[in-house]
Amino acid sequence: MPASWKPVIEPVSADKIATGDFTPGKHIQYEPPSKVHTMKDLNLPENTGISSIAVSEPFRLFSTGAIHRMRAEVLSKDVWDNCQYSSNLAQCQLRGFAAKYAPFVYDTWKHPETLAIISKIAGVELVTEMDFEIAHINISVKSDKQREEEVQAFVEKKAFDEDEGIAGCPWEDNKPIVDWHTDSYPFVCVTMLSDCTSMIGGETALKTGNGGIVKVRGPQMGCAVVLQGRYIEHQALRALGTTERITMVTSFRPRCPNLPDDTVLTTVRPISNLSELYSQYSEYRLEILEERVRAQLRSFRENKRDGKKINVKAMKDFIARQEDFLAHMNREMIEEELVTMGSIDDSHLLTAKDDLGKKKRKRVA
Repeated sequence: MPASWKPVIEPVSADKIATGDFTPGKHIQYEPPSKVHTMKDLNLPENTGISSIAVSEPFRLFSTGAIHRMRAEVLSKDVWDNCQYSSNLAQCQLRGFAAKYAPFVYDTWKHPETLAIISKIAGVELVTEMDFEIAHINISVKSDKQREEEVQAFVEKKAFDEDEGIAGCPWEDNKPIVDWHTDSYPFVCVTMLSDCTSMIGGETALKTGNGGIVKVRGPQMGCAVVLQGRYIEHQALRALGTTERITMVTSFRPRCPNLPDDTVLTTVRPISNLSELYSQYSEYRLEILEERVRAQLRSFRENKRDGKKINVKAMKDFIARQEDFLAHMNREMIEEELVTMGSIDDSHLLTAKDDLGKKKRKRVA
């Protein structure tokens, strides 16, 4: 069942939501990222994942008008009442709402121009993972009093550390917005829906292959970051100086059916309507299998027509890969009565959780 946690933010009533279709020429204001970091840059194996790209620096993606439209839909009463979830990784999340309650958000991420931008940055042609993941909203809110107290504590701690010659800001790691995790899906695009003008912190911390931690600065409102999050452990660090931090996380998978689909449901299973999640997961995975089988059948028939002898080894290799594909799918679809809603275990992590807080820190410029 969705969580019943209520934020400081007041939901927007349905009669105040603007109308009109998503229009790329009006709503997209794309400016390429200043830098895109590769897996090699993070000392991760270059053959890991579906692309050599690890993460982008923040880049402008949407107009202010587009963000206001998204906020209106996301903060509507229907979404808050029907699509809210909570877990041990994050207190407030909104999921599975776009297809029914947020047509502007849905059309934005389905549009070919949006997909082309995300694919170009990711270095591989992508499609949205499934409708239920358009889009996942992480929300962190606080009162004005809490904001002022945190900023004052930060200023005092910073001054003390400078006097003592101590580096670092330990508050960032103690209370992250979203704790250490790997994503369930190959790529994500994280879009900022909040005004971050006065925000302190709020970076994304990434674990590197040599045991370090790098930080990529958080995006401003209307800006986004593309991350190959299935293969990189990361966390969203706490933000100070603002009463809210609302991010929209949209998930993607490779368009090509022959590329690996390493999607798992570990971090999303306990915070989802399982009937919808399993249905959409099954449909797209079976479509991938169908395309693979049809391609194999065409090749088989062409070789047969040309009088070529069947390549038994190649056929057996193909069958074995599809067996692994189906076995993986079967493992991810855990019976509903065996799923503890809101509880996400550590099986998604690539490193022991206790080790993650001990890594050397380094900032990505």
